[in-house]
Amino acid sequence: MDSKLLWLTIFVSVYWAYCLFWGFKGARSARTSSDYFLAGRSIGIWVFVLAATATSFSGWTFVGHPGKIFTDGLPYAFASFYALTIPLTGVLFLRRQWVLGRAFKYITPGEMYSDYYGGNAIRMLTVLVALLFSVPYLGVQLRASGDLFNVVTDGLVSANFGMFALSTVVVIYVASGGLRSVAYVDCVQCILLALGICILGGLAIHFSGGWSGFIAGMAEHVKGDLTSNSNLTPAGHSPIVAIPGSIQMVSAGSKAAGGTWTGIMCMTYMFALMGIQSSPAFSMWAFANKTSKPFRWQQVAASSVVIGIILFTFTIFQGVGGHVLIANGTLDSANDKNLVPQLINLISDSSPWLMGLLTVCALAAMQSTGAAYMSTFSAMVTRDIYKRYVAPGATDSVQKKVGRITVVLVAGAALVVAAKSTSAIVMLGGLAVAYGFQMYPALMGVCYFPWFTRKGVVAGLVAGLVAVTLTDRTSAWFGLPWGAYPLTIHSAGWGILFNLAIAVIVSKMTNKDPKEKEAKEKRHKFLQLVSGISPAQKRKVSLAWILTIIWFLVGFGPFATIGNTLFSNPNSPATWVPFGLPSLWVWQLLFLVYGIFVMWFLAFQVGLSEPVEPDKVERLHKEYFS
Repeated sequence: MDSKLLWLTIFVSVYWAYCLFWGFKGARSARTSSDYFLAGRSIGIWVFVLAATATSFSGWTFVGHPGKIFTDGLPYAFASFYALTIPLTGVLFLRRQWVLGRAFKYITPGEMYSDYYGGNAIRMLTVLVALLFSVPYLGVQLRASGDLFNVVTDGLVSANFGMFALSTVVVIYVASGGLRSVAYVDCVQCILLALGICILGGLAIHFSGGWSGFIAGMAEHVKGDLTSNSNLTPAGHSPIVAIPGSIQMVSAGSKAAGGTWTGIMCMTYMFALMGIQSSPAFSMWAFANKTSKPFRWQQVAASSVVIGIILFTFTIFQGVGGHVLIANGTLDSANDKNLVPQLINLISDSSPWLMGLLTVCALAAMQSTGAAYMSTFSAMVTRDIYKRYVAPGATDSVQKKVGRITVVLVAGAALVVAAKSTSAIVMLGGLAVAYGFQMYPALMGVCYFPWFTRKGVVAGLVAGLVAVTLTDRTSAWFGLPWGAYPLTIHSAGWGILFNLAIAVIVSKMTNKDPKEKEAKEKRHKFLQLVSGISPAQKRKVSLAWILTIIWFLVGFGPFATIGNTLFSNPNSPATWVPFGLPSLWVWQLLFLVYGIFVMWFLAFQVGLSEPVEPDKVERLHKEYFS
């Protein structure tokens, strides 16, 4: 056997054995439906820190992110701020959802929303959002794993065969052990994801001829853009090192001069990524925790600091380094989908063992998110549809069986769509996180604002889902006069605009039932008593708002164009300082530090992620509701 294939087989086999071990171990410990769907509400501190980080950053981070930096340059690298904005959603909502789950024994977010708002419309819409999120997102990850193995085996394994074969193990361990197995496998997947990105970034620098070769190669690429006058920004800068303005008045983002990634596009794309931790799946991660202690460490230390630094350095090394490697002849060509697999393949002859390790790192990244969404979606189908409407008296054993069948069905649906309709699945995959963000008003009502009503939230959510669909790439399906991302505003931005406006207006018009008001206010008094912040912390809220708004608008929003030229001339590499970095990259690194400070301030100083003792939750719940 070829040494490359031998090492690949060894690493994949060890990885699969670990996955299956936790699948079978989880199956033995899952005695009740709560054990199976929520790991018995017993997930520990470090398990959650690693598992939630792995779930937040998937194969898109490992393969797609460097690939998009390769095609779209440093403007797309602003997307790296999702290392901070994804857990920002957690800072706002995760601890309060944990309190509600602990107090009222919710298993699915549909149960939480239906109990709070009343009626079943919000329950079914939550399942719909989970479906719209899970199937396409999972399909993208599984398709990417097949494409990866097709490249690293030099075509020996077809993309479709690889996709089906590799996903079989995921289905087995998820269906067997439920969320507990997902969590423990995610721990290793998180480490592999971070390790793989760092190694690949180092390889890109190495094959570029070291740091000096990398910087010189980037400078030559910018000079080439200026010489060819190719797709320059409105200000005349290379699109690799400058944002193409704050906003562009175009009917579709693809028509923007110098690329789609204007300041407003970057900011509203962050809205979309914030949808990962507002998605129904993450509500279940909140319910599954033993305590609320790990939340702030995942949000600030693991995600913002560790993943943030990795994304703003090593993924940029890969993306920009791709152009350098093509220019020096190391690579013949590349695109956003095959850049990372080709980087892995560069060492197939010299270090086949490392190629095997990196392939497993990529595979782990692709499967980390998909496994969590398989598990949580199966819980929602079982509890919110099967147990609610089909068999209200279903035993724990039956619920586990239905959950396992649902895992197989959702994986099968994602595989079929990914295999038969690759263009459609890419479109739907981009929609997934934007759909997840539309849960924000529902969460705001449950966690903070009692005046949001059932009719308001349902109307807003429907409007948001429709607006997202009509302003993303799926707009082409309806023959509309505009394309994806009109005015260079991401579909998540359009969605939340209509969603929030309609939710507020309808809620104000329908907030008249005194019994409903009283019930909600009682719930919020309990929530405030358990998880509210102290008077000293309340005095910091205004400052927190100011710091956060500045971060969004200036750091990666409409005013981020200042970063194009603040530190150097993007068209003159000789002026790039420090370390030969263009001005925009320096700007991103500075606002990474600023953003980490904001996240620390919100989570620790304002106390939005301050731990709450489980005994306190249960004691006050008895006092208020017994």
